[in-house]
Amino acid sequence: MPRLNEPDASTIPEDVRQFLAGLPPDPMFRMLSHSVTTVRPLLGLAQALYTTLELPVRTRELAILTLADLVSSEFVWTQHVPISQAADVGDDIRRLIRDRDYRNAALSAADSAVIRFVAEVVTRPDVPDALFAEARKHLSDREIVELLHVIGYYWTFGRVSTVLDVELTHVYAQEYGSTWTPPELPGRPR
Repeated sequence: MPRLNEPDASTIPEDVRQFLAGLPPDPMFRMLSHSVTTVRPLLGLAQALYTTLELPVRTRELAILTLADLVSSEFVWTQHVPISQAADVGDDIRRLIRDRDYRNAALSAADSAVIRFVAEVVTRPDVPDALFAEARKHLSDREIVELLHVIGYYWTFGRVSTVLDVELTHVYAQEYGSTWTPPELPGRPR
């Protein structure tokens, strides 16, 4: 059961209510709407993470799954299983992430480097030089910074889900299945 009730719609400004009305029926979006001044910019960042990155979609999904596992966010993990499937991340790779078997030979060098990079960022204050150099073999400077943005955003999202005990949903699997594409946020072109 969520630790906070859904906000009273009458306390949410009209522009924010209209914004939220254009989104999927995701309990996380409703929970985030307690902060009426930040919900739009925060979800705008999510839109940017889905539509404007140079970082490959598959790499983004590997990062999100790794982070979700490390911060124990079943909400984020569950949301991203169908998204990761659409990004060609198979059950075998998700199992390795769950098992924290980040050096398994079944992982490509790039996947292993990204997953280990994410794990270091989430669990430590810094990334060892050798791992940073390894990640740079597979990611451009821009992609490294974008990866850090993905990690930061989903760390926040994950902690909102665990601290506030946001109701687990399968909205994206139900609505989009393996052909999932991110929802277009009002006022944000794809």
